[in-house]
Amino acid sequence: MRVPGLIIRPRSRILHGHDWVYGSEVLKVFGEPADGDVVSLKDPKDKLLGSAIYNSRSTIVARRFSRQRQELDADFIQRRLEQALKYRREQLGLAAGTPQRLVWSESDGLPGVIVDAFGDVLVLQTNTLAMDRAKPLIVEALVRQLAPACVVERNDSSGRRAEGLPEQNGILHGTLPEEVWIELNGLSFLTDPAGGQKTGFYLDQRSNHAAVAAHAAGRRVLDCFTHSGAFALHAARAGAASVTGVEISAGAVGLCRRNAERNGLSDRVVWQTASAFDFLAGEEKRGSSYDLIVLDPPSFAKAKGAMHDALRGYRDLHIRALKLLAPGGLLATFSCSHHLSDTLFREMVSEASFEAKRAVRLRETYRQAPDHPVLLWMPETEYLRGFLFELLPGR
Repeated sequence: MRVPGLIIRPRSRILHGHDWVYGSEVLKVFGEPADGDVVSLKDPKDKLLGSAIYNSRSTIVARRFSRQRQELDADFIQRRLEQALKYRREQLGLAAGTPQRLVWSESDGLPGVIVDAFGDVLVLQTNTLAMDRAKPLIVEALVRQLAPACVVERNDSSGRRAEGLPEQNGILHGTLPEEVWIELNGLSFLTDPAGGQKTGFYLDQRSNHAAVAAHAAGRRVLDCFTHSGAFALHAARAGAASVTGVEISAGAVGLCRRNAERNGLSDRVVWQTASAFDFLAGEEKRGSSYDLIVLDPPSFAKAKGAMHDALRGYRDLHIRALKLLAPGGLLATFSCSHHLSDTLFREMVSEASFEAKRAVRLRETYRQAPDHPVLLWMPETEYLRGFLFELLPGR
C-alpha cells in the first residue's frame, strides 16, 4: 500500500535542508494521512525528501525525522537513542549519571522529544502528536538502555498546545525519590522533576555558570531571575565580595536557600523575593551599584509575533541594569528565545546602553551546553545565547 504523503512547493525551506514543513509550503496532500501518521515528503518532481510525522492541526504540518523511507517503530527509536547516548559519551565525555540532556528533539532525530537525566531519574517530554503516541516505545527504549529508577513525564509545555495535545504529568516508570539532588561544577542543587520549571533544572546553562563565576572574585554580584540560585552560588563560591539573588517566586527563593545551605554558602548570599524590574528600579533610587550583574530571564518572545514587545521588555531591563553598574563593571546577559538572534540581541543592548548613557564593550559570548546540540540548517535548535559586556570607565 502506498504511504500517504505531501508534495512540497518549490523554494520551500525543506528543499534547502530544513526539517519542517509549514502548511503554506504544501502543494498537495495524497493518500489521506491522519494526524499523527508517518508520511512521505516529495518534491514536485516526485523525488523522495524523507519521512516525517504529520499533524494538520499544527502550523508545522510535517517534521522530517529521516531522509529515507522509515517507520516510527521500536527499532528506529532504539537506534536514535543509541546514537544520542554515543554522542554524549564518546564525543562530549559525559559519563552515565552526570546531569545532562540525553535527547534534544530534532537535533537527535526525534522531533519534539526531550529527555533530561538527573542521575538515575529521567524526565521525558513528547511535544509532537506522533511522538506522544510513541511514548510507550520511547520509555521502553530508555529503560532498556539506561535502567533508570524513574521516568517522569513532564508534558505541560506550550508546544503541546500547538499540536492539539493536553497537558499530562506523571510517573511513567519506577518510583520518584522524595528528593533529587544533582551535582554541577562541584555544587549541589535540588531539582524538582515532577513540578519545577521545564524539566526541573536548567541544564543548558551548566557551562555558563562556571564561565560567569570566573569573573566574580572580589566583586559585588547581583543575580536577577536567579531561579535555583545557580549563578549566585557559583559566584559566592568563586570569592565574590557580596552576592544578591533576586527571584519573584517565593517557592524558588526557598529552593535557593536550601541549595545555599547544602553547599555551605548560606551566609554568602542575600536572597530577595521580588520582581527583577522592580528590584532594579528600587536599587537605582537607593543609589546602589554592583560590579557584576547577571540577567537570565525567562523567554520574552515565545513566538515571532511577540518580538516587538519582547525587545521593549529586554531593552527596559537592560537600561535599569546598566545604570547600576560600577565603573569597569560587567553585565552577563542571556536570552532563551531562538527568535532573538545575536544581531538583534546586540542591537538591543546597544540601544539600552545609549539610553542609560553607559558605554560597553563585548567581552565574551555564551551558548547552550553542548549536550543541547545545534543543527546548522535548523536555527530553531539554537535558542540560548548570552554575552558578557564590560562598562567602559570614564565614558
